Amino acid sequence: MLEEIEERGVGDITIRIDRSICVGFGHCMDEAQDAFRLQDDNLVAFADPERVTRDRLVAACEACPVGALSVVTAAGEQLV
Repeated sequence: MLEEIEERGVGDITIRIDRSICVGFGHCMDEAQDAFRLQDDNLVAFADPERVTRDRLVAACEACPVGALSVVTAAGEQLV
């Protein structure tokens, strides 16, 4: 079982998944299919975000209608 909060550093950003509020719409996968996947419980998890450009990762996180994904820069600025 995955933790409810999962973080992954990719380049100069950190992506955070809050599985406690994810409802499995999958909009993030529409934007960045290689970065995210749905688990058996229909909640998002990381796949291989390092294979996706920064812009696509940010767009994928912005696409989440419930705010389960967030992006923070190395300087601490929250982008999403």
